[in-house]
Amino acid sequence: MNLYSFAKGLVKSILSPLYRIEVVGLEHFPKEGGVLLCANHIDNLDPPVVGITAPRPVSFMAKEELFRVPVLGKILPGVHAFPVKRGMSDREALRKGLKILIEGNVLGLFPEGTRSKTGEIGKGLAGAGFFALRSDAKVVPCAIIGPYKPFRKLKVVYGPPVPMEEIKEQKLNAEKTTDIIMEHIASLMK
Repeated sequence: MNLYSFAKGLVKSILSPLYRIEVVGLEHFPKEGGVLLCANHIDNLDPPVVGITAPRPVSFMAKEELFRVPVLGKILPGVHAFPVKRGMSDREALRKGLKILIEGNVLGLFPEGTRSKTGEIGKGLAGAGFFALRSDAKVVPCAIIGPYKPFRKLKVVYGPPVPMEEIKEQKLNAEKTTDIIMEHIASLMK
């Protein structure tokens, strides 16, 4: 058993009963091929919650500072996380993310780039649009509907893939494409 599978099972056994996680819409998740999984960001636990509810292994970008934390820095690569320098265009992280998608795997992103302090969905950064436009991956929106309170239901909703063919035909830029992705996430929160 690899570290990802072990960690997923362990984390699921803790978080699922603690937050009474309900998962909706898994039928929308492609069984194969590259998937850009885009979710809102309300809590530090969002990456593990998405990781344990998604039906396929998910690779996440994580702020590079986390890789310098003694034990965590050694675990993160084993659970498919890779570093990103925040606040700038990190070409290495962009290349790594594209490679994950091109190889037919799942890249998880929180397009807002940081947690929402209000729980409301914020403005997305252009990175999600960049990956959506530069790859043939299916773009799956995901809404995490809180709060993260012990023994109160936390809902994770996966929506149908964003119609990227139409967006690519319109020749929209990365920022506008991200706006559309964020609209799809927001629609799942209703």
